[in-house]
Amino acid sequence: MHRGKGMKFVGDSRVPAERKPNIPKDYSEYPGKTEAFWPNFLLKEWMVGAVFLIGFLSLTIAHQPPLERIADPTDTAYIPLPDWYFLFLYQLLKYSYASGPYTVIGALVIPGLAFGALLLAPFIDRGPERRPSKRPLATGFMLLSIAAVFYLTWESVDHHDWEAAKKQGQIVDVEIDKNSDGYKIAQAQTCTSCHGGELAGGAAAPSLLDSKMSAEEIADVAKNGKGSMPAVFKGTDEELQTLAEFIDGLSE
Repeated sequence: MHRGKGMKFVGDSRVPAERKPNIPKDYSEYPGKTEAFWPNFLLKEWMVGAVFLIGFLSLTIAHQPPLERIADPTDTAYIPLPDWYFLFLYQLLKYSYASGPYTVIGALVIPGLAFGALLLAPFIDRGPERRPSKRPLATGFMLLSIAAVFYLTWESVDHHDWEAAKKQGQIVDVEIDKNSDGYKIAQAQTCTSCHGGELAGGAAAPSLLDSKMSAEEIADVAKNGKGSMPAVFKGTDEELQTLAEFIDGLSE
């Protein structure tokens, strides 16, 4: 009798003498409940991903991207709007307790606490239950987060001036000679601070590219003001005439 024959070793790290063939596990005893990861499950994932990818590409081909005019750093009246998945964070910065001198609270503190609570939820509630009703802490954190994101996103969309945003981002095919005397006078008289460097207007001022006013009317508005626009022109009569003719020429 060989030494060790017929004995069982508990926790033995030696390689067994009889090697069993590497046969894949038989999943037939669990019909519809489990399957092999390769290739069955992975093939299904690839097929679903391909369908969504083709659908997304079809949407990008069918709809033109919502492009706006060239960014104008001199247009201080431009109303920015981030992508939809950042709207809830953008809305936070509109509240008095999270904007201005307290921007750090709206940009870092509140989002940090919210996402930190979501990350800590699985560690706080470590019960073995899988049903949401039996995991109150994790479920409560998730429902509160979803409700907050939906509410802030809705508030941001509802309070946004879509008509003004559409006008301020509208692409207008008008070439402006920025080396002309009229444009230089417009810059010197701070016209571009409200109407923008491209004179396309914004939330605080209308577009000058198609003013539908004569040169005389433009000169009168620049010198005496109109409505909410104050009298801003402080130059000479010759400069006023040059400015009025320049703006009038943009609508031709």
